[in-house]
Amino acid sequence: MPETKAPDASRRSERSRRAIFDAALALVSETGYAKTTVEGIAARAGVGKQTIYRWWPSKAAVLLDAFLDLAARTAEEAGAAQGQTELPDTGDLAADLRLVLRATVDELNNPRYDAPTRALAAEGSTDPELGARLTAALLEPQLQVFARRIEAAQAAGQADPAVDPRLATELLVGPLHHRWLHRTGPLTHAYADALVEHALRGLTPRP
Repeated sequence: MPETKAPDASRRSERSRRAIFDAALALVSETGYAKTTVEGIAARAGVGKQTIYRWWPSKAAVLLDAFLDLAARTAEEAGAAQGQTELPDTGDLAADLRLVLRATVDELNNPRYDAPTRALAAEGSTDPELGARLTAALLEPQLQVFARRIEAAQAAGQADPAVDPRLATELLVGPLHHRWLHRTGPLTHAYADALVEHALRGLTPRP
């Protein structure tokens, strides 16, 4: 009698996690965060509600892990395509920053990212623990990447060495996220280019 292998529990768990992540992201995009429930995520993923509660304490925690997983997969795909995870360094700081901010605009305008990002931003503002985890896992690493590119420009004599790279980073990305979050105006490539132009006026080395 042929020997039968026992089911691979780890593989089954990974399939369940992936189904839960996909369900959470889809439901938030389709119905909004307020109408998304753990029960709805479980039904969409084809798992029991207790499976979700065994791994996460709330729908916000599910969505955060789903979004971090999406961001990691997107970064991995981009890194494989571009051969890098840092900001580009072509020697032209303005061109490099325009390229990255335009890509950020495209991502924020993408419905795949817009709804879950807004939900997490709103939830993180009232849930300090969730907000701190989102910042540490996603936002802070992104800000550090910008700061390192500005530090490289300073070392190359292309940016004022007296400028705080972190402050310069916030001058670049802060207005972009403010306009997106509060819908104070259209989020376009032209707006991203204007941000770079204005920020670089403050970064230009003084004679």
